[in-house]
Amino acid sequence: MSERSDIDIAFLRQRLEDRRADISAHSNHSEDYRKPVELDQQAVGRLSRMDALQDQQMHLEQERRRAAELDRIEKTLARIEHADYGFCHNCGEEIEKKRLEFDPTTPLCVDCAAHVKHS
Repeated sequence: MSERSDIDIAFLRQRLEDRRADISAHSNHSEDYRKPVELDQQAVGRLSRMDALQDQQMHLEQERRRAAELDRIEKTLARIEHADYGFCHNCGEEIEKKRLEFDPTTPLCVDCAAHVKHS
């Protein structure tokens, strides 16, 4: 496979790097919210503790999603470095330019993605 000349790889790489920095900043900012909730019934009532536990779980889920997105970004940046970017993982055909512009991390063309969803 050769590098795609029909897409602005430098622009997409910059978008990915900016998003990676954004995710890291959010992850660092929300670190305190993911810490274990203290079990001190004197200081916090049962309902307040339940709210705190729910908040903690929401922040943990957000962190899981950020980690998954970071993983996709890292894999995409690696594909860019190896000139594999813009080609479908399954069939090797070019991924549509509009699809890559919408989601630069997408590894599949429309046809292969449709087959994955229906399987």
